This record gives sequence, C-alpha cells and structure tokens, in this order.
Amino acid sequence: MNLQPILGNFALILFVLMVITGIIWCLDTFYLAKQRRRAADAALREYDTRNAKLVADGIKVDHNGNRAAIEQAHLRQPTWIEYSGSFFPVIALVFILRSFLWEPFKIPSSSMVPTLLVGDFILVNKYTYGIRLPIVNKKIIQINNPQRGDVMVFKYPKDMNQDYIKRVIGVPGDKITYEDKRLTVNGKPVEYTALDDYLDDQHPIYHKQFVEKLPSPGGLTQHRILNTADKRNIDLGSVDNFPLRENCEYTYDKFTCVVPEGQYFMMGDNRDNSADSRYWGFVPDRNIVGKAFVVWMNFSNPKRVGGIQ
Repeated sequence: MNLQPILGNFALILFVLMVITGIIWCLDTFYLAKQRRRAADAALREYDTRNAKLVADGIKVDHNGNRAAIEQAHLRQPTWIEYSGSFFPVIALVFILRSFLWEPFKIPSSSMVPTLLVGDFILVNKYTYGIRLPIVNKKIIQINNPQRGDVMVFKYPKDMNQDYIKRVIGVPGDKITYEDKRLTVNGKPVEYTALDDYLDDQHPIYHKQFVEKLPSPGGLTQHRILNTADKRNIDLGSVDNFPLRENCEYTYDKFTCVVPEGQYFMMGDNRDNSADSRYWGFVPDRNIVGKAFVVWMNFSNPKRVGGIQ
C-alpha cells in the first residue's frame, strides 16, 4: 500500500521553514531589535532636546503624545520579521512533535482491510522503535524492536520517497512459510478462527474472514485478515528479484523465507490484495518510520475512531 503523509514531504517543508524563521527570529532578537532600540533612543534624545529649546523660548509643547508615537514608530518590527517571529515557535513545536513523537498519515488503499480502511487518518508513534533523526531517518537511540503483529509504517524499499504500512509477520531469524493461505512461523502453524464473510464496501465482493493469532513475546497477537477464495497464494510473475532473495524459496502454491538479521517480513491483512514482502522483499531496520496505534478520524465513517489491533 502506498501511504502518503497528509501534506506530502511535510518533514522537509517544516524543517526548511523552521530554519528560515528561526534565523530571522534570532537575527531580530540579538541584533535588529537592539538596533531599533538605539535608533529610538537617539530619536527621543533629539526630540527632548528640541522640545527643551522650544520651552526655553516660551513655546508650549506636548511632551507625551508625540514622544510615545516616535518611540513606537522606531521600535515597530517590519511585517516580515513580525510574522517570522510569530510563526517560528509554532513551526518548531510541530516539527518536534511530528519528528520525534507522532506523525499523521492517511490510508489511500485497501491492502490493510479490515484493520485499516481507505480514508482512515492514523497516528504513528515515532519513538517506540527508537529515536531517529528527522529527514535522514537515522536511529540514534534504541528503545524497542518491532514484534510480530505490529502494524508498522516504513519507507518502501524500492522507493524511499514512499511510505508503506503493513503488519510485521517475521522478525530477524524467523522462518516464515505461507501455504494454503495459512502462515507457519518457525515450524509452528499459526492459529486461525473463521468469522462471517466480509463484504468489501468499495467492491461488491465477499471475502473469507479469519482471526489470525500470531505468536509474539507477550503471547498471541490477534487481528482479522481477509482471503479471496479464487486467488492463488502468490503470483509468481509479480515477484521481484529483491535483495536477499536467496533467503526465500518459491513454488507454485507456497513460499518459505528466513528473515535475515536487521530485516523484517511484512504482509497486508487483505492477503490477496496486498503487494508486500512476498513480492518486493524484506524491510531493513533503517527504513522503519514508526508504529501505527490509533485511527483518529475517518470523515466518511466517524465510528472508525479508535485503537489499531
């Protein structure tokens, strides 16, 4: 699934705006404001000297109104400095929150149905898998590692400008087998419980629906998945020659992959309508963006708001 941030390359836009407005704010605070103060003081001294001479000559003058107006005129910020100074703290706060805490995304396609629907606005936790430098996405502090069952956003390995979202199926060292639309993890078949068929809102098609119970360190992670009865396990013609493909074996109706160190195996919950690690390979740790944890809005279906399983 191609997952685009709300405003495209928003992180870079914010960073550039923060730098520009920050430079202007610093320039004004530490240099231009002092210059305006000196100019105002000089103007006031000249005004006071002139008024003193007029008083000495017996001419009555207004000592308050004009003086205040002169001072205000010299201290007034130019419009471009005023706006930059006002926007800088707001832009800096948004940049910090978005880069290190939470980032919003919108779901544009159906590869994660029924967990995530088209039009869902989600929030992604940026720090749960470690603190990363914005823009370059380089990890500087390790916190947690992704676990099986996590819904994770990452940079698409074939195009780092695109953000994808899938579910973590395999972590480093895992042996993942997919046969008869059932997963086996490290030699142990994953448990499935059948549910009522799922009707796709976008297409008049019923899908087989199951609860999948993935083994994880905290026990079993349960979530719903979909299968389409008339589709094969995998379309071999669509499988790329991806890096580390030698770790995978493909046959007509089955594949097995051993997840390399520092890599993750991802799949969409809409199993027969998802381009994922089966086709384009593993996701390196350096590509991780964060963990999706909540749907905060869906304008066509407000009841969608809530946590992500």
